[in-house]
Amino acid sequence: MDRSRLASRQNGMASMNYRVLFAFVLSMGAGTCFAESTEWRRYQIPGTGANVDIPVSIFTEDAGSPEGGTGRRFFTQDHRADLTIQSVPNPGNESPAEFLQKRRPPHGIQYKRVTPRFFAVSSIRNDRTWYNRCNRGNGYMHCVLINYPAVEDRQWDAIVTRISLSLAQ
Repeated sequence: MDRSRLASRQNGMASMNYRVLFAFVLSMGAGTCFAESTEWRRYQIPGTGANVDIPVSIFTEDAGSPEGGTGRRFFTQDHRADLTIQSVPNPGNESPAEFLQKRRPPHGIQYKRVTPRFFAVSSIRNDRTWYNRCNRGNGYMHCVLINYPAVEDRQWDAIVTRISLSLAQ
């Protein structure tokens, strides 16, 4: 291969590498911007004391009470994502491991962390990422459940992390 063709090819590859790098940096910034420009409020479940930070500028629609517990469901305006905050009765004060096992989580969980204080599980089903964290409380398991498009995982990372870590009683 002569020098001019080799130089042209190398320049083309360098240009493509810069475009890929630019797209990657841009996508990283979009996820960060999504989290940074978000308005947050503390939501408390009356009667159980469970409380959590929720991004009210993202989950704008109140979807009513959840099934199987006390709390609230919220949707994004376009209904692509949903958030459930609930306190599920745990009268036997089962450990998070026992509680999770009785709920029969689906096979193929991609992330699972269980401690004496909480459990967190996550996976992908029907092109949607689902995340569930439940903290052990006095007579309850206080939970957040979040579902969103799997292709948007990076944009949701900071949001899911803040919601999850803010869950308290």
